[in-house]
Amino acid sequence: MSLHAVILAGGSGTRFWPLSRAKKPKQFLALVTGRTLIAETFLRVEPLCSSARTWVVCGTDHVEAVRKALPGLPPAHLVVEPAARNTAPAIGLASVHALREDRDATLMVLPSDHHIARPDAFRGALSAAARACANGDLLTLGIDPTRPETGYGYLRRGAEKSAGVFAVETFVEKPDAATARRYLQDPAYSWNAALRPISIDYGVMEPESQTTRRIALVPGDFGWSDVGSFAALPEVRPLDARGNALSGDALAIDCDDCIVLAEGGRLVAALGLRGLCVVDSDDALLVIPRERAQDVRAIVDALKAQGRGEKL
Repeated sequence: MSLHAVILAGGSGTRFWPLSRAKKPKQFLALVTGRTLIAETFLRVEPLCSSARTWVVCGTDHVEAVRKALPGLPPAHLVVEPAARNTAPAIGLASVHALREDRDATLMVLPSDHHIARPDAFRGALSAAARACANGDLLTLGIDPTRPETGYGYLRRGAEKSAGVFAVETFVEKPDAATARRYLQDPAYSWNAALRPISIDYGVMEPESQTTRRIALVPGDFGWSDVGSFAALPEVRPLDARGNALSGDALAIDCDDCIVLAEGGRLVAALGLRGLCVVDSDDALLVIPRERAQDVRAIVDALKAQGRGEKL
């Protein structure tokens, strides 16, 4: 088997404003460790795919950021999209480049901005999925849900096709809250951690799962998080004794379950706060309740409407 990694590095930089910007979206932030998320992704798969068999797809705005984050990536393996067309075209473009070099390539398509707590287990699941591709199936990784999440795609597990590999019986893109609660109680349902964007899920995976039955999944438990907003940081970062996630020159006194990120080169002090996100960058300060962390996009939209492009 000739295994290649395709790392998808597109993104608009809205969910982690003011740290993320249009030219520095989430994958180029060091949100969990001292390395950027894209650098962690690259290193995570290196034991399976050397840099000579790793490809990164990005837009023109992010070329320099990728080169800076991944100095070991061969220049020819940075695939630049002429226009942003979502996931399916990005995968197709990378496939053309990879197959030109290796007609026997099996591609692992990976997001660049997720966190994996147990990389060894992750690589084991990827290896099992890659082996199962030999018969022509399309494979994805299934994660046992831990909450009734409405922001992820779900997979319903069908019959076992081979040891540890299951047919995908049904694919559901972002269910409503009631349906997500039902899925949480049904062990046949998994989160689709590998390929969740609408274009590939609706355009390829859902029709395939319903007609040719060529979609299969490998279940895995490797501490996956999509690090979807500031509210997710306590799941992936060390916390103090009162559940606060702190970084930079941050001081939290009598605070509980807060996120205080001092990334602007100055002291940020918080006192008596509960469940807030306080994020300081070079030129902007964000204060928002943790439960509304996904609404950061509204601030980005408001800045666009006001013509405040220098803050985006």
